[in-house]
Amino acid sequence: MSLDALFQSLQLGGLTLPNRVIMAPLTRARARATPANVPTPLMAQYYSQRADCGLIVSEAIAIHPKGMGWYRVSGLWNEEQVTGWSVVTKSVHDAGGRIYAQLWHMGRLVLPDYLGGELPIGPSPIAGVGETMAPPPADYDGGFLPMKPYVVPREMAQADIDEVIAAFGQGAAHALEAGFDGVEIHGANGYIIDQFLQSNSNTRTDGYGGSVENRVRLLREVVSAVTARIAPNRVGLRISPTSERKGMGDANPAALAEAIASLAQEFGLGYIHLIEPIASGFMEKPDKPVIDRVRALFRGVLIQNGSFDGPTADACIAAGEADAVSFGRPYIANPDLVTRMREGLPLAAPNFDFAYVGEARGYTDYPPLSDGL
Repeated sequence: MSLDALFQSLQLGGLTLPNRVIMAPLTRARARATPANVPTPLMAQYYSQRADCGLIVSEAIAIHPKGMGWYRVSGLWNEEQVTGWSVVTKSVHDAGGRIYAQLWHMGRLVLPDYLGGELPIGPSPIAGVGETMAPPPADYDGGFLPMKPYVVPREMAQADIDEVIAAFGQGAAHALEAGFDGVEIHGANGYIIDQFLQSNSNTRTDGYGGSVENRVRLLREVVSAVTARIAPNRVGLRISPTSERKGMGDANPAALAEAIASLAQEFGLGYIHLIEPIASGFMEKPDKPVIDRVRALFRGVLIQNGSFDGPTADACIAAGEADAVSFGRPYIANPDLVTRMREGLPLAAPNFDFAYVGEARGYTDYPPLSDGL
């Protein structure tokens, strides 16, 4: 089957993408163990294996120690981390690829275990729903990590909000220093920006809560801080306004999506990366999608994400619903995903037992299909 639309070139932020296959952020927990959170040469190998896609969006990269709540995730708040990421970006560029850094703060979803026993911060004292990976015990020698439920966060004061905004700006500056081609602001999946955006997690009564305009205020100030450091057309924004995972949810997702799209258009951002699955799987398919609302108000590049394969991605782009489609889970076991989709070849199945543990195993040891020919 021909996938003509998916394999057209695309202009984005001064870059010419050779195709419209985007590698979605996949946080795989292979950085040096906390508290270092420094990228490793193994990560450089992993990303360079996948460099033939139109654009790689990196795994979520913590921009501040208070926003880091996964074992062995990468950071971008100090020079050692910048140096580590420089090796990764050089490897991708040497392989002919392009890579953006996804800037991330987890907010209320950080366990106290990662904060020396202190409570995490959030817009309101409301806990996320579910549990997450805790740091391992002292005798840990690999395998599954212990799980703990989310806790009620400390409601953020203005000083906390200012610290988060500054961290996003500094993260953007560090990303440029590390050689990234641009940045993606993580405003999705129940993390700190999303916590302010959605009404289920934000019950504040000050200028950051209540109306949609107020709940978008933190995002506006973060975008302002980031675009002060990097050209707006090299900045993307990931959002999931219809997602209810981890206790999220909004009283009017359509109005929220319109406010976000208008803000992105106002600042001239390069793209919006919308998580809105076309079929239920890792995330639920929304009853009332908002993609048309976003498309109507934002004239930059629109990347769609969620349960796509090659034919459905091509159809989405051909119909003008999006300009590109990102793929997450298919990239775990298919470093040659672009070739497999272009040539109609079968996809390998990932082993999720090694999604977040295993060093090279389950990470860089998935062979391209050509190795077996």
